[in-house]
Amino acid sequence: QVQLVESGGGLVQPGGSLRLSCAASGSILSIRTMRWYRQAPGKQRELVAAITGGAETNYKDSVKGRFTISSDNAKNTVSLQMNGLKPEDTAVYYCHATILTTSWVDYWGQGTQVTVSS
Repeated sequence: QVQLVESGGGLVQPGGSLRLSCAASGSILSIRTMRWYRQAPGKQRELVAAITGGAETNYKDSVKGRFTISSDNAKNTVSLQMNGLKPEDTAVYYCHATILTTSWVDYWGQGTQVTVSS
């Protein structure tokens, strides 16, 4: 059984920063890609950032230059440093990972709320 547990959400003023973290635990043989998604009220879930092999990254255009994704393969963790936050970044943020146990499976975290408001 694999679990993804997120932490670090909260309320922040526009222009502020937050750091989200996600830890994967369980019978993990390998992790291919770790991602952060977000879902705002009334909107579809969207990919924010992804990291593969601990090095190859890609970002949603609207967060480039403000958000940084990083991972620690030894600890099976992924983080999202969010700077210059805007009200439109308000959403529930979900960690996602493609993990090898007995086969490759996609797992989701429970989500953490990020609210950007003055």
